Amino acid sequence: MSPHTPVTADEESVLADITGMLAKLLEDEYGLDDVEIGMATTFNRDLELESIDLVALAGLLQERYGEQVNFAEFLAGMEFEEIIELTVGRLVEYVVTSLKAAGAS
Repeated sequence: MSPHTPVTADEESVLADITGMLAKLLEDEYGLDDVEIGMATTFNRDLELESIDLVALAGLLQERYGEQVNFAEFLAGMEFEEIIELTVGRLVEYVVTSLKAAGAS
């Protein structure tokens, strides 16, 4: 998606965006192209993403949402165990909240 594509700040749209990003990441890095991703999917346990994959995801999020969504800052505010248990749903909620806050300012 280009940065010029309008950004919709609802869970369904953001989940679709993030699912697409993760599918691309998993396919490019691991050759996986049929992984099921939902709100309860964990980055560590279910997708088995490494920290380098989270860096790549941060880049994709930045590409899609620009400065409105700061994934590194989001992770920096968490304890290690929270990062290990991080779900797609929690990231979706963060992105939606960030986009709505950016839209309100």
